[in-house]
Amino acid sequence: MIYIDEKLCKGCDICIFICPANVFESSNKLNERGYTIPIPIREDKCIKCHLCELICPELAIHIVDEDGEG
Repeated sequence: MIYIDEKLCKGCDICIFICPANVFESSNKLNERGYTIPIPIREDKCIKCHLCELICPELAIHIVDEDGEG
């Protein structure tokens, strides 16, 4: 499961460009600070490489495996 902390996200879209599985898409959804939030629209395609989690400058993305471990 991919969790995006909308309060931390600044809408830089780095996750969209770094993801080798093309999981994320831009959206028109705004967080409380006015930044657009990416959506993991193809989450079933996630290969659990954690690149998005590692590259996010705001530490807003967390990948949790099916067994509950991240």
